[in-house]
Amino acid sequence: MKVLGLISGGKDSCYNMMQCIAHGHSISALANLHPPLNAEKDELDSFMYQTVGHDAIQYYSECMELPLYRKEIIGKTILQDMEYVTTENDETEDLYELIKEVLKHHPDIKGVSSGAIMSNYQRIRVEHVCARLGLTSLAYLWERPQKELLAEMAEAKVNAVLIKVAAIGLKPVHLGKSIAEMHPILCDLNDKYDIHICGEGGEYETFTLDCPLFKKRIIVDEIQTIMHSDDAFAPVAYLRFKKCHVEDKEVV
Repeated sequence: MKVLGLISGGKDSCYNMMQCIAHGHSISALANLHPPLNAEKDELDSFMYQTVGHDAIQYYSECMELPLYRKEIIGKTILQDMEYVTTENDETEDLYELIKEVLKHHPDIKGVSSGAIMSNYQRIRVEHVCARLGLTSLAYLWERPQKELLAEMAEAKVNAVLIKVAAIGLKPVHLGKSIAEMHPILCDLNDKYDIHICGEGGEYETFTLDCPLFKKRIIVDEIQTIMHSDDAFAPVAYLRFKKCHVEDKEVV
C-alpha cells in the first residue's frame, strides 16, 4: 500500500513510518501542519499537533527524498468531545484539507501513517479524516508498552533528541539529549512520578535528526533555548532551530 506519512518531526511519527515499511507498505509523500507564518510563538495550544520543531521540518523532504506538503494550522480546538464529527473551523479540518490536497497529486495513496500511541483524541480524529477520504489509518505504535517502545526506537537507530521539556524531573539541561541517553532517566522518572516514558502526557517533545529512513541526516548548526516557564519543579523550555543543514550519511 502506498502511504502518506504525517510528520511532526518527533520520534513517534518517524518510527511509525519505519513500521509501515516493515509491514510491506511504501511511503510516497510526507505531510505536516505548522503554525501560521505570522504567529509569534512556535507552539500552538493544540490538542492534535506538535508544532515545536516546525522550523526544521522542511529538511525531511531532502533527507527522505520525498515530496513534503505543508499547511498552516488555522483552525482551533473547537470540538473537545472524544468522538469527532465534522466541525467547521476545528483544527482537525486543517488535516482533512491537507490530505485532500496531497491526494490530488498522489491519487494512488491509500493509507496514512501517524505516530499515535495513547491519545484516543488524536487517533479518532485521524481515523475520522481517513474515513472521509477513503483511506486506511496505520498506527502501529498504538497502545504499545512505552518502556519497551522507547528502547526499541533507540535500538532501531532513531536519533531523536528532546526539544521540549515540561514535566517534573525534566530540566532545560535535558534539551538536545537523545532518547537513548534519556531512556534510563525517563524510566526513573516514571517510577518516581508516573510520567509517561514516551511523553504521551506532554512531558516532552522530540525531533528526529536521523533514522534508517533518511538518506541524509540533519545537522543542527545553531539553536536557541526558549524558557516558557521557569517553574522550580517543572520548568517548561524548548529549542528553536536557528540554523541547520543536511549531510550525506556514511555508506556502511
